[in-house]
Amino acid sequence: MKIRELMTKNVETAPPETTLAVAADTLYRKDCGAIVVTSRSGEILGIATDRDMFIALGTRDRLPSELTLADVMTKKPVTCSADEDVKNALDRMRRTKVRRLPVVDAHGRVAGILSLDDIARCAAGSNGANVSEADVMAAYKSICEQAPFANPAISRR
Repeated sequence: MKIRELMTKNVETAPPETTLAVAADTLYRKDCGAIVVTSRSGEILGIATDRDMFIALGTRDRLPSELTLADVMTKKPVTCSADEDVKNALDRMRRTKVRRLPVVDAHGRVAGILSLDDIARCAAGSNGANVSEADVMAAYKSICEQAPFANPAISRR
Protein backbone atom coordinates (compact mmCIF):
# COMPACT_ATOMS: atom_id res chain seq x y z
CA MET A 1 0.00 0.00 0.00
CA LYS A 2 1.26 3.47 -0.88
CA ILE A 3 1.44 6.36 1.56
CA ARG A 4 -0.92 8.42 -0.59
CA GLU A 5 -3.72 5.98 0.31
CA LEU A 6 -3.36 6.64 4.06
CA MET A 7 -1.94 10.13 4.46
CA THR A 8 -3.92 13.11 5.66
CA LYS A 9 -4.01 15.58 2.79
CA ASN A 10 -5.31 18.65 4.62
CA VAL A 11 -2.22 19.31 6.72
CA GLU A 12 -2.03 22.17 9.18
CA THR A 13 0.82 24.43 8.14
CA ALA A 14 2.07 27.74 9.47
CA PRO A 15 4.97 30.11 8.93
CA PRO A 16 7.85 30.02 11.43
CA GLU A 17 6.90 33.34 13.04
CA THR A 18 3.56 31.93 14.26
CA THR A 19 3.34 32.21 18.04
CA LEU A 20 2.72 29.17 20.19
CA ALA A 21 -0.50 30.82 21.37
CA VAL A 22 -1.84 30.81 17.81
CA ALA A 23 -0.39 27.35 17.06
CA ALA A 24 -1.97 25.82 20.18
CA ASP A 25 -5.33 27.28 19.22
CA THR A 26 -4.98 25.74 15.76
CA LEU A 27 -4.10 22.31 17.19
CA TYR A 28 -7.13 22.49 19.48
CA ARG A 29 -9.60 23.65 16.81
CA LYS A 30 -8.35 21.19 14.17
CA ASP A 31 -7.91 18.28 16.61
CA CYS A 32 -4.39 17.46 15.48
CA GLY A 33 -1.03 17.02 17.18
CA ALA A 34 1.43 18.73 14.84
CA ILE A 35 1.91 21.71 12.59
CA VAL A 36 4.23 21.59 9.62
CA VAL A 37 6.24 24.80 9.48
CA THR A 38 6.60 26.08 5.93
CA SER A 39 8.12 28.92 3.96
CA ARG A 40 5.93 31.23 1.89
CA SER A 41 6.57 29.00 -1.13
CA GLY A 42 5.40 25.91 0.79
CA GLU A 43 8.78 24.32 1.42
CA ILE A 44 9.02 22.44 4.70
CA LEU A 45 11.22 24.19 7.25
CA GLY A 46 10.30 22.03 10.23
CA ILE A 47 7.59 20.41 12.28
CA ALA A 48 6.29 21.31 15.72
CA THR A 49 4.25 18.90 17.79
CA ASP A 50 1.99 19.59 20.75
CA ARG A 51 4.67 17.90 22.89
CA ASP A 52 7.39 20.21 21.52
CA MET A 53 5.27 23.23 22.38
CA PHE A 54 4.30 22.06 25.85
CA ILE A 55 7.85 21.14 26.86
CA ALA A 56 9.18 24.46 25.56
CA LEU A 57 6.58 26.32 27.61
CA GLY A 58 7.28 24.21 30.67
CA THR A 59 11.05 24.68 30.54
CA ARG A 60 11.25 28.39 29.70
CA ASP A 61 9.95 31.34 31.62
CA ARG A 62 8.09 32.76 28.61
CA LEU A 63 4.48 33.24 27.56
CA PRO A 64 3.02 31.35 24.56
CA SER A 65 2.68 34.70 22.80
CA GLU A 66 6.44 35.24 23.18
CA LEU A 67 7.62 31.97 21.61
CA THR A 68 7.30 31.07 17.94
CA LEU A 69 7.22 27.84 15.99
CA ALA A 70 10.76 28.67 14.83
CA ASP A 71 11.83 28.54 18.50
CA VAL A 72 10.54 24.99 19.06
CA MET A 73 10.28 23.22 15.70
CA THR A 74 12.37 20.27 14.69
CA LYS A 75 14.37 21.56 11.76
CA LYS A 76 14.84 19.31 8.75
CA PRO A 77 12.21 16.75 9.81
CA VAL A 78 12.23 13.19 8.55
CA THR A 79 9.89 13.06 5.54
CA CYS A 80 8.52 10.63 2.98
CA SER A 81 6.92 10.76 -0.45
CA ALA A 82 3.36 9.79 -1.36
CA ASP A 83 4.58 7.03 -3.68
CA GLU A 84 6.56 5.19 -1.00
CA ASP A 85 5.37 1.97 0.54
CA VAL A 86 3.71 2.28 3.97
CA LYS A 87 5.94 -0.44 5.40
CA ASN A 88 9.05 1.60 4.49
CA ALA A 89 7.54 4.65 6.20
CA LEU A 90 6.80 2.63 9.33
CA ASP A 91 10.38 1.39 9.39
CA ARG A 92 11.61 4.99 9.03
CA MET A 93 9.40 6.02 11.96
CA ARG A 94 10.83 3.19 14.05
CA ARG A 95 14.46 4.00 13.20
CA THR A 96 14.15 7.76 13.67
CA LYS A 97 11.73 7.57 16.63
CA VAL A 98 9.02 9.83 15.21
CA ARG A 99 5.25 9.38 15.12
CA ARG A 100 4.56 11.60 12.13
CA LEU A 101 6.17 12.00 8.72
CA PRO A 102 5.39 15.02 6.58
CA VAL A 103 4.76 13.86 3.02
CA VAL A 104 6.58 15.98 0.45
CA ASP A 105 6.29 16.34 -3.30
CA ALA A 106 9.22 16.38 -5.73
CA HIS A 107 9.85 20.07 -4.92
CA GLY A 108 9.99 19.60 -1.14
CA ARG A 109 6.54 21.10 -0.57
CA VAL A 110 3.94 19.66 1.77
CA ALA A 111 1.61 17.12 0.17
CA GLY A 112 0.26 15.54 3.36
CA ILE A 113 1.22 13.94 6.64
CA LEU A 114 1.38 10.29 7.68
CA SER A 115 0.98 9.36 11.33
CA LEU A 116 1.57 6.18 13.26
CA ASP A 117 -2.16 6.29 14.03
CA ASP A 118 -2.96 6.19 10.29
CA ILE A 119 -0.82 3.08 9.89
CA ALA A 120 -2.24 1.43 13.02
CA ARG A 121 -5.82 1.88 11.78
CA CYS A 122 -4.83 0.33 8.46
CA ALA A 123 -3.03 -2.62 10.07
CA ALA A 124 -6.04 -3.34 12.26
CA GLY A 125 -8.30 -3.58 9.20
CA SER A 126 -8.02 -5.55 6.04
CA ASN A 127 -7.13 -2.75 3.65
CA GLY A 128 -4.48 -4.66 1.76
CA ALA A 129 -1.52 -3.09 3.55
CA ASN A 130 1.56 -5.20 4.03
CA VAL A 131 1.85 -3.95 7.64
CA SER A 132 0.78 -6.08 10.58
CA GLU A 133 -0.34 -5.00 14.02
CA ALA A 134 2.91 -6.56 15.31
CA ASP A 135 4.88 -4.26 12.96
CA VAL A 136 3.05 -1.23 14.35
CA MET A 137 3.62 -2.32 17.95
CA ALA A 138 7.34 -2.86 17.32
CA ALA A 139 7.63 0.63 15.86
CA TYR A 140 5.62 2.13 18.72
CA LYS A 141 7.81 0.40 21.30
CA SER A 142 10.96 1.71 19.63
CA ILE A 143 9.54 5.25 19.45
CA CYS A 144 8.60 5.17 23.15
CA GLU A 145 12.21 4.41 24.07
CA GLN A 146 13.09 7.91 22.90
CA ALA A 147 15.36 9.90 25.19
CA PRO A 148 13.93 13.06 26.76
CA PHE A 149 14.71 16.38 25.09
CA ALA A 150 15.32 14.68 21.75
CA ASN A 151 14.48 17.94 19.98
CA PRO A 152 17.54 20.21 20.35
CA ALA A 153 15.30 23.26 19.83
CA ILE A 154 13.64 22.48 23.16
CA SER A 155 16.52 22.58 25.53
CA ARG A 156 16.26 24.04 29.00
CA ARG A 157 17.22 27.65 28.37
